[in-house]
Order: sequence, then structure tokens, then C-alpha cells
Amino acid sequence: MRRVLLAPLMAALPAAAMAADAEHVVEARKGYFSLVALEFGPLAAMAKGEMPYDAAAAKAHASDLVTLTKYDPSDLYAPGTSADDVKGTAAKAAIWQDAEGFQAKGMAFFEAVAALEPAAGAGQKELAAAVGKVGGTCKSCHDDFRVKR
Repeated sequence: MRRVLLAPLMAALPAAAMAADAEHVVEARKGYFSLVALEFGPLAAMAKGEMPYDAAAAKAHASDLVTLTKYDPSDLYAPGTSADDVKGTAAKAAIWQDAEGFQAKGMAFFEAVAALEPAAGAGQKELAAAVGKVGGTCKSCHDDFRVKR
């Protein structure tokens, strides 16, 4: 299993991340999640029947999501880059106040994406179930760590 742990990574942030401009960190974080949305969007549309199920395309999008979970996002969460600190972000300060909870949400996402990959090419029904699990992890994290707009 992938050993991507956000809490230890977040602990190492201050020296490197504080040197980065907060606005640039926010833009990079938004860029990362834009890539996640770009890959997840077609999977969700196939799962909901909003576009035809295509096993090859589903597998490709799922594979790309797995690749994105291998990226070390620790520098995207520099202290001082919450919505309380910087305009243009929805990240709550709770990310830094509850690093353990945030890490748990991140691990749930990574695990759901790993399970999505084999389900993506197995059929629309299997894809829909796996997409639901990934989407649930997104919602759970957004509920606790993202400002409601």
C-alpha cells in the first residue's frame, strides 16, 4: 500500500514552504485539485450515465488519478495559506489545527482511488460504486476542511 502520509509531511513544511509566496502555494494547490477534477469528472459522468461508459477511457482516467495520488502534496499546504490568510482559497484553517484528521481524510481518498482503478474497466455498475466511494471521500474532506461557498 502506498505510504503517503500527510501529517509527517506537513511537519516538515515550515522551512521549505514558508519561503514560498502564499498566493503561489494557493495557486499550486488549486492547480493540483483542478487536475483531480479533470480526471474524476468523466468518471463521474460515466457512473451517472451522463456520458456513455467507455472502459478504456475509464481505465485511463482512473490510472491518471492514481498517478496524482503519488504526488507529494505537502508543499501545497503551507501554514498561512488558509481562507483566513489568503484570498482565493476555500481551505479552512482547520487543516493545520487538525492535521491528524486531515491526514485521515487524505488517506481515505488515496485508498478509494486505488480501489477505483480496477473497477474502472470492469463495467458501468462497478465504476459507479467505486466513483461513489471516491466522491464520498471528497465530500467528507470538503465538509470538514473547506469553506462553504
